[in-house]
Amino acid sequence: MRTGFRLLLLSFSLILIAATAGAAFWLYVAPPALTRVGSNYAAKIICSNVFVAGRDAQTVLERDVQAPGHPLLKLMRFRVDPTDATVHTGLFGVFGNGLAVYRGTTGCAVVPDGDVKAALGIRFQGVEPAPRSMDLWPDGVRIDVDNYPLVAELLDDPALTGPGMRAVVVVRDGRIIGERFGEDVAHYDQPLIGWSLTKTVTAALIGTRVKAGRLSVEDSNLFPEWANDERSRITVADLLGMESGLYFNEDYGDVSDVTRMLYLETDMPAFVAGQPLEAPRGEVFNYSSGTSVLLSRVWQDTFKAPQDALVWPYDALFGPLGMDSAVFETDTRGTYVGSSNLYASARDWAKFGQLLLQDGVWKDERILPEGWVRWMRTPTKASGGEYGRHVWLHGPRANTPRGVPEDEGFDLPADAFWMLGHDGQTITVIPSLRMVVVRMGLTPSRLGYKPQALIEALAKLPGKME
Repeated sequence: MRTGFRLLLLSFSLILIAATAGAAFWLYVAPPALTRVGSNYAAKIICSNVFVAGRDAQTVLERDVQAPGHPLLKLMRFRVDPTDATVHTGLFGVFGNGLAVYRGTTGCAVVPDGDVKAALGIRFQGVEPAPRSMDLWPDGVRIDVDNYPLVAELLDDPALTGPGMRAVVVVRDGRIIGERFGEDVAHYDQPLIGWSLTKTVTAALIGTRVKAGRLSVEDSNLFPEWANDERSRITVADLLGMESGLYFNEDYGDVSDVTRMLYLETDMPAFVAGQPLEAPRGEVFNYSSGTSVLLSRVWQDTFKAPQDALVWPYDALFGPLGMDSAVFETDTRGTYVGSSNLYASARDWAKFGQLLLQDGVWKDERILPEGWVRWMRTPTKASGGEYGRHVWLHGPRANTPRGVPEDEGFDLPADAFWMLGHDGQTITVIPSLRMVVVRMGLTPSRLGYKPQALIEALAKLPGKME
């Protein structure tokens, strides 16, 4: 018995020594930039989820930060300081010096240069939302889903809603007819990150400035550093179609252009504007978060006062739609991260989808230019028909092999168009069925979940619900 215990103790000790040595070796060979990316990523995710979404920091570390499985993130530790609303992170709490700060109305920002005071200056005086009414959604918070048992049955099927589901909202004829929430969502108005759903909101904000007469999709000469080369010919339309010809590496694996931009740069559009051309404009489709950040800078530069630009999304879009939960985050220097960093409740994301369904009109008020949504969902030549202007014309690829259409095997309405975001965020707009479906979650593509099955099932119901 004693010998067996000693052998067990020896085996455990050897495993612990090997694990410690492996971690030490990995830290020794890991590039410093990769360590900083991981640390700032962790700080930013924890900061936004704690101060914007009201979640527990340790839960966020375990479920959101460490879930992607990168070995660097498994070693991450954090410290939340509520007195100055900062989050500090690092490997074992020491290496990496990750730092993010909460600024209230402009949410959280990574602070790569450590200048918290400068980052705190990027905020504006918010307007207290009106008291919530008990009118039916979208006018109030009340919903009536009891008359749609077939929808409820579909939403109770985890195979349809997918692993890691955090929220599903189904809207038809402007009313919520089905709703489900996952374990990480404590209440219906909890803000959830949209990731690349934010790109479509950026396209809508461009539309509001076009409607205001301050911008045109044919505008060029967009940045001073492009003045003396071919980049000066890039137009707003080229950027919206992801066919500008600019080089940008969207690989999220390690330190790439997109991770450097999001987690190492204080001035994101300046970094992206410095990228060279890799192809003539209009000829190559390159899906790029950097492009969406450039577009944020373009529309914000149509204002003389930076503060007026910061307020604009709330005055022109979120306010009229009643998206009271929306928190749109900027980078450290004040550019909205129009590629990724909008938080809003699933119900409020559904309001934005409904705006697109209604061709940019809300309560008889035209928010977007007439025909803007139709133009957004018109396929571009460079994308091979897969993409419009910051919207997709098919569902997510997940693990679909290259060369196989993303929606193959699903019977989907031909007019459906999509907003697609990292880790399983989708909004599907189906004009012919007067339907919007929001699905939010933490669902990495490696899990192979495809919400097309849920959309197919819902699309077969309308005739049974009349």
